[in-house]
Amino acid sequence: MPDDLKAVSNHVERNTDPAAFAHWPDGLYEEMLAGLENGCVGSTLVSETPDMRVWHLVIPVGGRAGFHCHVNRYFWSAVANGNARGYYSSGEIKDVEHYVGETKHYNYGAGDSMVHSVENIGDTELSFVTVEFLDGPNESWPIPDNMRLKTPA
Repeated sequence: MPDDLKAVSNHVERNTDPAAFAHWPDGLYEEMLAGLENGCVGSTLVSETPDMRVWHLVIPVGGRAGFHCHVNRYFWSAVANGNARGYYSSGEIKDVEHYVGETKHYNYGAGDSMVHSVENIGDTELSFVTVEFLDGPNESWPIPDNMRLKTPA
């Protein structure tokens, strides 16, 4: 990746004023606080090397991925069409329409991060593949064994 692209950060400042989250559904602010150090950026970790992690994220209709924290560069690609609502640690809420093949890249500098949750507000299952790179300036969060793909013996 060219150095000029690595310099761009997608850091989202965490708003520490609970009043900034008054428009969120009940309980979501507390859930966000509990997810500040959650590195599970998908439903299942399907592959891991010393340099990267590959995740699948599947969100059923009406479901929501829990709050999680991105600390190093990553990208995701949508493998299904659908509508999502993002809740961000800034207090912002964004509604987005996703399409198959849509791909977004994000980067974080030293001490930067983004905490968010994604809700499926459409009538089709949402599905994404996320690749996070572990060679960034921030220590990656540990991943519990129950998030890893179970392979047949």
